[in-house]
Formats: sequence, C-alpha cells, structure tokens
Amino acid sequence: MSDKTDILVLGATGFTGGLITRYLSSHPQREHFTLAVGARSPQKLQKLIQEHSLPSSVKIVKVDVTKDDEIEAAVRGTRVVINTVGPYWTWGTPVVRACIRNGVHYVDLTGETAWIRKIIIEMDYFATKTGAIIVPACGFDSMPSDISAWLANKTLKSIPPALNDQYLNLGTSLTAHRFKGGISGGTIASFMTLLEQTPKSNRRESALPYVLSPFVGLRSPPLRLLYNLAVPGAKKLQGALFVMAPPNRAVVQRTFGLLEMEQKYAKDKLQARKSAYGPDFCYDEFMVTSSTLHAVTLVASIIIGFGMMMIKPVREIAKKFLPQSGSGPSEDVMQKGFIKSVNISTSDSFPATKVQTVIKGKGDPGYLLTSIMISEAALCFLLPPASKSSTLKPGSINDNTHTFTDLARRGGILTPMSAFGDQLIQRLEDTGRFEFSSSVVGDVKQKKVA
Repeated sequence: MSDKTDILVLGATGFTGGLITRYLSSHPQREHFTLAVGARSPQKLQKLIQEHSLPSSVKIVKVDVTKDDEIEAAVRGTRVVINTVGPYWTWGTPVVRACIRNGVHYVDLTGETAWIRKIIIEMDYFATKTGAIIVPACGFDSMPSDISAWLANKTLKSIPPALNDQYLNLGTSLTAHRFKGGISGGTIASFMTLLEQTPKSNRRESALPYVLSPFVGLRSPPLRLLYNLAVPGAKKLQGALFVMAPPNRAVVQRTFGLLEMEQKYAKDKLQARKSAYGPDFCYDEFMVTSSTLHAVTLVASIIIGFGMMMIKPVREIAKKFLPQSGSGPSEDVMQKGFIKSVNISTSDSFPATKVQTVIKGKGDPGYLLTSIMISEAALCFLLPPASKSSTLKPGSINDNTHTFTDLARRGGILTPMSAFGDQLIQRLEDTGRFEFSSSVVGDVKQKKVA
C-alpha cells in the first residue's frame, strides 16, 4: 500500500491555507482521503493542528519553498498539491516544476497572468509527458468566470442542431459580478510583487488578448471603463471596470483556446465540437455598481490608485497601512459575504440566441468561498462528487480518471473547467454554498444551414 498522502496543503499556516485546512478536515468525504499540511515553521504547524483539533493522522510536513530539496521531498510524498504560497511569480515555479517532474497534480489560487504564461511556456509540454495536471486560478480568481462561459456554452449546445452537427456557437459573453467580502495581506503582497518584481515586458505581454490561449480568437473585447448589461425580465445591470477582469478573461480565453485546439486531436470529434465555444467567442466582465455615478467614482479611484502605486515612495508608505501577510477578514465578515455573477451570452448565429447563466455563492468570495473552490478542485483528482459516491468504502480512493476531460487525461497546464468540467460544478453544488442556473432566454430559432 502506498504511503503517499492524498492532499498536501502548502502554506497551511497562512490565512487562506488555514481556511482550506479547516474545510478539508471536516469535509463530508474526509474518511476517503488522507491529508498533510506543509509550511516553513513546525511550531506554527503544531499551532494549526491544535487550533482546528486535527487528528494525529494529519501529517505535518516542514517545507521551505526557497529550498528545492525540501520541495522535492514534500511533493514526492503526495498525490495532489494545493499551493497557497504566493506571490507565485516569486515562489510558485519551483513547486510546479517539482510536481511535474514527479507526476503530481497541482492547484493554486494565483491571479498572476504573467506567471501563468511563464509556466505554460516552460513546462506545459513537460507536464503532458509525466501526466501531471497543473491547474492555476482555482479560487475567486478565476473559477466563477470560467464556469460562467462553460455553462453558457453547454446550454447553447443543448439546443438540437439544425443540420447534423451544426451546433450553435458562442459569440459575445459578458459577466456582471456583484460581491461582498474582505481583503487579506496575501492579496496585497501579490499586487506589490506584480509592480516590483515582475518585469515590465512581462506585465505588458500579460495584458494582450489571448495571451494564455493556444488559439487566438477572431474577436477581442473593446476597451471599456463603464458597462451596461441588459438582463431579460430584470433591471439592467450597470457597473465599472473590474480590477481582476484581465486575469479572469485570460483564463477564460485559455479554456476557449484549449477546447478549440481539442477539435484537431480528440478521438470523439462530435463531442469536441459540442465542447468548443466557437471562433467568434468574445468574453468580458465587469463589477456591478449601484449607479452610474458610483461606477464613474470607482473607475476614477482605480486609475488614481494604480497611478499612485507606481510611485515607489508612495508604495512604501502604503505598505505600512495595508493588511500584512497572514491576516484576513474576520469570521463574521466572511460569513456575511456573497457573490452573484450574471452572464449573458449570445450565439454567433442569426437570429442570435441568448443564454442567461447565474452563479450564486454564500460567503466571502475571496476567502471563505475560495477555500471551498480550491479544495473541491483538488478533490476532483481523487474522488467522485459526494452526491455520487455512495458506493465508496471508508479509506478508499476511487480511480477517478474516468471523470476527467480528455484534456486532463493527457496532463498539462489547464484551467478549472478544461480540467474538471461538470464534476467540479457538481462538487460545488454539493457543498450547499453555491447555486448554478443556465437557460435560454427568449425564443429559440435555429436557422438551417444550406
């Protein structure tokens, strides 16, 4: 019997790492997987064990991500790594490299597009050779955005084709995010690293359309600061530029690109066509505000704030007053948080068919819900969803490879939906914290292809 741990949480003594540890330690499927917690300080790990009353079966792993030998030993002893040690541009690459070298699966919480591009260029091909599945951005950045487009496409493809396999493809897809939550020191640290350590050339490159995608779409969203979204049967949503829209959009575009490329390599060509969004797919998103004035004020604040942070003396002063690493919102704030994302997608056909997709989450999206999202993503590697695992015996690890997408079976650096697909959505629904809905709005008219 293998002595490998099923899941290793790296950075477990950090704020988000602690939330993940707490969630996994009381998971409904806890008896079916083994757990380890890793960090630099054994003393802090012991405190974490006591704080959450973790059983002796939870393994403690001392690992300093600045030391390759410690990373190698930690990774070699597990099946799935949950990495919360950021900023990822600084600390993430050695962990990913070790996972790929040892064929170990990996998830993280990065919103750093430049870093994701770096590891794709350096290690995507390597991962397909070892079978390692590497999935960045498995939290609020950028899972809800990725799910929105995925569900919209599935709903559109559920419409019977007009002729043979001529399914409708996605055209424009716009998501409006409304949310409430706090901010942690780790998020601030990642932003500061982007400004201070990521080369300017990489920052500029990461802002380009389809920068993470292996397939360049025919359309890119126009540059906008203010947004409006008409929602059938409801009040029009208005809002402003969302600061996380660029990395979220890049992840969605990678899902799109991977699915487009899959049509060339998949054994089941029809299924590949149904999964692909279509070359006219164009995704964007924004943050909902209460009024146009609020939207304008928010845009002005973002522009001024970013401009001020570019000045080093101002940035150094700001660091003294901003949350420090290891800190985060209170339990009360996290429980009162929420997210509601509304996506309206249209087909690329004439007349266009509209699809409305809604994602609701109860809890702070950046921390409480993020800890759930990344945990359930990690469990996708090991077990079927709780609602479908009645035949599992205690202590068993199911051969879950049959639930992966074709892309995931080959390994590589993927996205949440290109790796996990519907089983991740099912897992999130099973938690009771998330609700998903997607439906065609208006009349459905499929125009026949001559």
